[in-house]
Amino acid sequence: MSLAGLVSALIADDGTAGWPRRVPARLQTVLTAMPLAARAGLRTAVRGIDAYAVARTGRTLGALTTPERESVLGALAAHPALLPLLDVLKVPVLLAAGTERMLQHGPAPLGLTRQDPPLDLTPASAWPARSTADAVVIGSGAGGAMAARTLARAGLDVVVLEEGEHHSTASFGRRTPLDRFTELYRDGGATVAVGNPPLLLPVGRAVGGTTVVNSGTCYRTPGHVLASWAQGSGFTLADGFDRHLDEAERTLRVATQPLDVLGNNGRIALAGARQLGWQATPLRRNAPGCQGSCQCVVGCPTGAKQSVQLSVLPDACAAGARIVTGARVERILVDADRPGGPRVAGVRVHRDDNGLEILAPLVVVAAGALQSPPLLRRSGLGRHPRLGHNLSVHPATSVAGRFAEPVTAWEGVLQSVGVEEHHDAGILVEATATPPGMGSFVLPGLGSELRRELEGADRLATLGAMIADRPSGRVLGRDRTLIRYDLDRRDAGRLLRAVGAMGELLFAAGAEEVLTGIPAAPRVRNLAELDAVLAGTHARQLHLSAYHPTGTVAAGGSAQRFPADPLGRLRGVHGVLITDGSVLPSCPQVNPQLSIMAAALAIAEAYLGA
Repeated sequence: MSLAGLVSALIADDGTAGWPRRVPARLQTVLTAMPLAARAGLRTAVRGIDAYAVARTGRTLGALTTPERESVLGALAAHPALLPLLDVLKVPVLLAAGTERMLQHGPAPLGLTRQDPPLDLTPASAWPARSTADAVVIGSGAGGAMAARTLARAGLDVVVLEEGEHHSTASFGRRTPLDRFTELYRDGGATVAVGNPPLLLPVGRAVGGTTVVNSGTCYRTPGHVLASWAQGSGFTLADGFDRHLDEAERTLRVATQPLDVLGNNGRIALAGARQLGWQATPLRRNAPGCQGSCQCVVGCPTGAKQSVQLSVLPDACAAGARIVTGARVERILVDADRPGGPRVAGVRVHRDDNGLEILAPLVVVAAGALQSPPLLRRSGLGRHPRLGHNLSVHPATSVAGRFAEPVTAWEGVLQSVGVEEHHDAGILVEATATPPGMGSFVLPGLGSELRRELEGADRLATLGAMIADRPSGRVLGRDRTLIRYDLDRRDAGRLLRAVGAMGELLFAAGAEEVLTGIPAAPRVRNLAELDAVLAGTHARQLHLSAYHPTGTVAAGGSAQRFPADPLGRLRGVHGVLITDGSVLPSCPQVNPQLSIMAAALAIAEAYLGA
């Protein structure tokens, strides 16, 4: 099997440019960070293509000429059932190819806007084998950081445990976006929800959690969602939630993104919406002084984006909290024989020696909606029948428009404009660009066609849409996480409607053609063609990804429906709070960082006031 042969075939490396020769080595870096199953699947597919090439020509891909490789790929693409497989293979290749092209043609690195504030950090290898604290917080993302700050400011001795490592802003500036991508995401960004269809579901793993790699978009929880949580779910902390949202916004220094760094991608979205009379505005973001580096999803290299490792955790540490890095919690320790019922006693953390234990009367679970249910099961706290159920994600898809003049979408704000014209129908469109090759949009074509797309990517504007879903997933597993998610029929229809809306907006802004993301019909020249394509398309044929998992340890009034009570306390044990996205009763219908931080603040304050 030859990765070099696959790369040469997919991007038509004819030896006339230098950057394609470097792509196979870069691709190997991507594969090394992926889970074993994903690596094995990709290598099996490459071996299958090589075997097909041998059967057709007598030689492997790597031994063929450029026209011969093109002929092999064309024969494979003629089988409609193989088109999705070929598109899956393109994803890591485009990651590597986009990086190499960027290194050759990209802009000069930007400087730091400010130095990182200090954190009290200790690697797990250097932490005492046995220690005590008033509270242990598992996870340092949006919810864990906010809970840690609140408890530490109240005078509690707080220890924050983070499975990932700490990455400084300065370190981001020294590495390529792809190198950071494979380090900052769990499974190298290849976390997958198994189902119909499978969904890529990337989540962060670092000090600061997914806030290090999110877009920086900060929507307040919509009023009708809060009403549903309070009245329909009995999540009483939703009453008065606005005060907690205000505090989260102040902490993150949220403001409307100024136009001067918006970039052409955002300006095109505004122009299309204005032409159609649609509601669209620059997004509110936690990035004062943003320089438009378009690298939010791989760690802001300037320090402008106020992820919680820059905005919340420093305050927690200033109040006495300590952070332990590289600390995977094996289980929560429980004293089952205490009068009045089981009570938490602390946590046990994996280490190459005999591990370490931190004893504490309060454990705050903020490992994320995908990791908290398995942790609770490992700890003997997974008996509630709804634990791990109720998984909401934001199923998402992307569309691109080709324009006559260069757009250079990666120069400007990564996620810049919100188009809310269809938000009442559960569809939120956002102008979203990424570093070259790193977006969820997959360029069409194979061989020379794909090469032309790569070299003409500067003329593409990209939009993404996410759907407020019906909770359709489950988080299974104990020692390893297994995610199951089947797209609801209603949400499948919304995704197709979203593609139509994004295409309409791009054509209104002057796009010459729209790239649909549908392998069988990747290009349309007008809105009538797009409507005809969508009429014969199922959502399973789209390039889908998903973001913002919530709801798997939901809080609410009914002891039968909700694993956590209305104050975020895990049922069945004393001393466990849930403060990550898993505690939200349902999909917040917007980018959820503010919702999670506000919920964590409310839950921690309720505990302190009890």
